[in-house]
Amino acid sequence: MAAHYDVLIVGGGIAGLSLASALAGNCTVALVEAEQELAYHTSSRSARQLIPSYGPPVVQELTARTLELMAARDAELPEPVLTPRSFMLIGTEEEVNAEASGSMRPITHAEALQLCPALVPGSFAAAGLDNGSFGSNAPLLLEDHRRRAVEAGADIITGARVHSAQHLGSGWQVGAGAEGFEAGVLVNAAGAWADELAVISGVEKLGLQPYRRTAAIAAVERPLPEGSPMVAAADNSFYFRREGDGVLISPSEHVPSGPEDARPRPGDVERLVGRLNAVTTLGISGIRKAWTGLRTEAADGVPVAGFDAEAPGFYWLAGQGGYGFQTSAAIAELAAKQILGSTTGNPAGPGPESRTAQALAATRWSIRR
Repeated sequence: MAAHYDVLIVGGGIAGLSLASALAGNCTVALVEAEQELAYHTSSRSARQLIPSYGPPVVQELTARTLELMAARDAELPEPVLTPRSFMLIGTEEEVNAEASGSMRPITHAEALQLCPALVPGSFAAAGLDNGSFGSNAPLLLEDHRRRAVEAGADIITGARVHSAQHLGSGWQVGAGAEGFEAGVLVNAAGAWADELAVISGVEKLGLQPYRRTAAIAAVERPLPEGSPMVAAADNSFYFRREGDGVLISPSEHVPSGPEDARPRPGDVERLVGRLNAVTTLGISGIRKAWTGLRTEAADGVPVAGFDAEAPGFYWLAGQGGYGFQTSAAIAELAAKQILGSTTGNPAGPGPESRTAQALAATRWSIRR
């Protein structure tokens, strides 16, 4: 017999886990994850940096709210999730001006070199600095969401890939692994597999596209000092930051991919090492480990959070791109209000939807490819 829940969440990354912890205790919740462990794909391969000036305006608003919620949560944890770590953008004046936004302010060439002495002076002409940026302890945050969800009564099942889903009567019947589920609301938090889940469910795809993003931990001859900013090229060709006595580096590639367990491609990391050794004095001497994640995006580059236009009770929570962690708490807050409003018959608030909800809605025209 199928187990019945008010809400069934498909996907155990940061999106699904943060929503599960927001909903649990207010309704019955189950979360199913295809892999044997939670956050196996993109969420475990994050740069672990929350940057208020990064992304379009609605993403910056969501980031500010997420930082508020996470700071309040940090007060309850023995170890904080957030650690101040500034973010610096470098490049030509034109490139930096084009990419700088929000809380980022221009700084002089000399200030940039003082903040990151490893930069070769002639390798950039302009810089911008976001002092409101934070490093995040992603494993701690993910575990906190999991713990809070389970303690509030949510069921979390791993190794349960969805193989069937159909809307019958007033809810959804879903087969995942060897289990059967019934739920009034089906949440699609399947990341790079979100469109595939839609097809299984008989729902029209949104045209969500996964993109590759590779990163590596490198050993260096001259480590960055503690407190150094994360540094990114304004032309999106690399970023790096301190990681213990080494550095985390990325070529910041944006290459379309199918949904898969992505792996680094030959030459990507090697070319990046050559570039960074030319523009810094780090002296990268070897690679300790490397990985590739998938950043899944909608056509307009804005996350999707909202009920499907045609399929009753089908909620999209996908397309977070590179903004997953930094928008997670705010999007979960919004999604929980919308979902609880649908399950109780009481809308989240009076009047029309908020501007933020409209910007994220699965029904928006700009999302269609």
